[in-house]
Amino acid sequence: MDADKSAVLVGRVSSPYGIKGWVKISSYTQPLDNILGYAPWQLRNSTTGKFVSVVNLLEGKVHGKGLVAKLSGIDDRDQAEALAGLEIIVPRSQFPQAEEGEYYWADLEGLKVEAVDGTNIGRVEHMMEAGAADVMVVCGEGESKSRLMIPFIRGDVILNVDLAAGVVRVDWEHEQ
Repeated sequence: MDADKSAVLVGRVSSPYGIKGWVKISSYTQPLDNILGYAPWQLRNSTTGKFVSVVNLLEGKVHGKGLVAKLSGIDDRDQAEALAGLEIIVPRSQFPQAEEGEYYWADLEGLKVEAVDGTNIGRVEHMMEAGAADVMVVCGEGESKSRLMIPFIRGDVILNVDLAAGVVRVDWEHEQ
């Protein structure tokens, strides 16, 4: 995700669906269909980070275990195929204010991660779902550049999140 906190990654276009320009959507929102409430969608190439286009959602629905959507200006399978793999970004202003003690994943990305003793472990690269608990993927700093997967378990592993200071304090064993 970009350092630009005014835009939030909410999903991606997976593949075309049918012949009339519909696309399958992988949603990163919870619940899954919340993504259908945001508009417009900015489509971004995940490799280059460049924005490709802005589209409006004309129609969307749950289909099986996923979502399908009809986007403005996309009228056939070839046009839909060209969107496959693009990330869906929406303005942060569309999200409600997080409650006290609650965080959007986008808020955590890029924060410094510190151990109880003050040792710098690295920075939150991204968050991911992993069954029982969400996981912070932390990219180590310094020579090792190792990646750690730290469960986001408040009170046990995650001691404090200070968004203003840009720090997550954790009780986590790590090697230097």
